[in-house]
Amino acid sequence: MPDEATGFPPGVVARVQRERAQRAAVRAADPDRYDKAVEIAFERDPIGLNVIDNRDEYEPEVGTILPRLRGVTDLDQATRIVHEEFVRWFTEPTAGPRDRYQLLAADILRLLEQS
Repeated sequence: MPDEATGFPPGVVARVQRERAQRAAVRAADPDRYDKAVEIAFERDPIGLNVIDNRDEYEPEVGTILPRLRGVTDLDQATRIVHEEFVRWFTEPTAGPRDRYQLLAADILRLLEQS
């Protein structure tokens, strides 16, 4: 039975709430770095969403990318992780090829290396 407030199945509502809470925790751990990573994703715009001033458009992806990149220093591994997350959020055809994410991964790695 759909959730009365949203019209979505309860499992979908629970998943969205869980993902929002996880994203909030990632942001709360280091808000400046999180916001900068969102800005980097918006500027690199691998999906082509940067058509208006919608700087928050890549927040869900950044919220799942940053935890996975902890301790990663290898650009190939980082590119793979970033691409996997975009595939998860957008599907493989929409995300496109992995090499599209190399500059974004490099920028985020540099950000994470800053103390």
